[in-house]
Amino acid sequence: MDFNTICRKIKNLEIQGAANVAKAGVQALKLKHDANSVKKILSLRPTEPCLQNAVKFVLQDVKKNYPLAMHHFEEAQKKIDEYGANIIKQNSIIFTHCHSSAVTSILQKAKKSGKNFEVCNTETRPKFQGRITAEELAKAGIKVSHFVDSAMRIALKKADIALIGADAIMSSGKVANKIGSELVAEVANRYDIPFYVCTDSWKFDHESAFGKGVEIEKRSPKEVWEKPPKGVTINNVAFEFVNPNLITAIISELGILTPETFIEEVLKNYPWLKG
Repeated sequence: MDFNTICRKIKNLEIQGAANVAKAGVQALKLKHDANSVKKILSLRPTEPCLQNAVKFVLQDVKKNYPLAMHHFEEAQKKIDEYGANIIKQNSIIFTHCHSSAVTSILQKAKKSGKNFEVCNTETRPKFQGRITAEELAKAGIKVSHFVDSAMRIALKKADIALIGADAIMSSGKVANKIGSELVAEVANRYDIPFYVCTDSWKFDHESAFGKGVEIEKRSPKEVWEKPPKGVTINNVAFEFVNPNLITAIISELGILTPETFIEEVLKNYPWLKG
């Protein structure tokens, strides 16, 4: 793909998942990395630190760091798969919300290792990213029960464990993810269901340490209702923050860690993320 095609696909959500967006972003950066091109890439998903961090890393030395960044994403996912698959028990029921390439990769790894299990997932309106999850898992031979978003509690009560992805991890330990994610965490907490966030550590947002951080994105009202009646305002909030107190652990290439320990390990292993 050429530079403009990659940018268009990122902007139009044709490329899904923060890690996939970051990989596509650095591919575009390799093609064009003048000041205007860099500005354009960063503007495509301004609320996704993984893209911002990957671009920042590659810009230090495009020729040298481009392959290193791509290698990071590949090797990080392998480790995430191993850690995540190990906590999947035989004949368990796993709940997930929206679409996360980290989560689907973990589940595919668990399936390949010989584990049998079922996944309950939500459709995730208004863009129905949950359908992507269901299709990927079904193709891998994994049994999937698909629920409308408002049936989330019923689906989650059946589960032994909940796995979600992440768009960003704040310095406070809060995790930004698709709207509905903290609701999943609250219901899981109520029913004593372990709640795990599965993510590449490059989604850490150091800027949040200085009171900046990720803004909650509101997407086009037309995604929800093309022509609403006069007087009806559509609030299409895309993300929300999950309180770290509701998170059992974060599964990343650095291990299975509490949010506090995860942040410590990220800064120790990737000091350039500090600024």
